[in-house]
Amino acid sequence: MIDPAICHGKPVVKGTRVPVSIVVGSLAGGMGFEDVQREYDLTQEDIRAALAFASELVSEESFHRLRGAA
Repeated sequence: MIDPAICHGKPVVKGTRVPVSIVVGSLAGGMGFEDVQREYDLTQEDIRAALAFASELVSEESFHRLRGAA
């Protein structure tokens, strides 16, 4: 959900003020689903929805190789 009045318009888990980036970053940093659930008071469905949203964003983006990048 995106609302300019909540978290400066950053996408959040519906019905919360937890940014999608926090959920994805926490999982990428090694936290498990259960840890994220406890830490941010989310359900597994909330976490999966955040991951699905992030996946959709990435699939819609265009990426360009930087000059000299491997």
